[in-house]
Amino acid sequence: MTNPPPSKSPTRHPAGPQVAEPAGPRTAVGAPKGVAGGVPTAVRPDPQTGDGRYPIAWLTIRVPYHAAPTATSWCACGRDRNATGNADVWALIADHEAHRDTCPLHTPQEGKAAA
Repeated sequence: MTNPPPSKSPTRHPAGPQVAEPAGPRTAVGAPKGVAGGVPTAVRPDPQTGDGRYPIAWLTIRVPYHAAPTATSWCACGRDRNATGNADVWALIADHEAHRDTCPLHTPQEGKAAA
C-alpha cells in the first residue's frame, strides 16, 4: 500500500474516539436579544389611513418580444375581457376606458337617480 502524496496543508486526524464538548447555554425562546423588559415587540398596524379609494378595475397589457400583444380587462363588477393582436388590444383599451363611465361600482346609482 502506498501513501497518498503530501498536500500543501496536511490535516492531522486524531486516532481513536474523541469526547464531545458540552454545548453553551441555551437562549430563551421567543425573546429577541437586546429587547428591554416591557417593550412590546409585536408589529402594530400602520397608523396611516388611506383616503378610502381602492382599485376596482385592472387593465393588463403584455407585449412579448416577437409575439402578438395580449390584454386583459378585469373589473370587480364581473366584467372580464381578453384580446389578442394589435388592433384588438387597442380596441380593448378604449373599451376599458369607456367602462369607467358605465361601471355600477364606479358610478353610484344614487347619483344617476337624482339626475
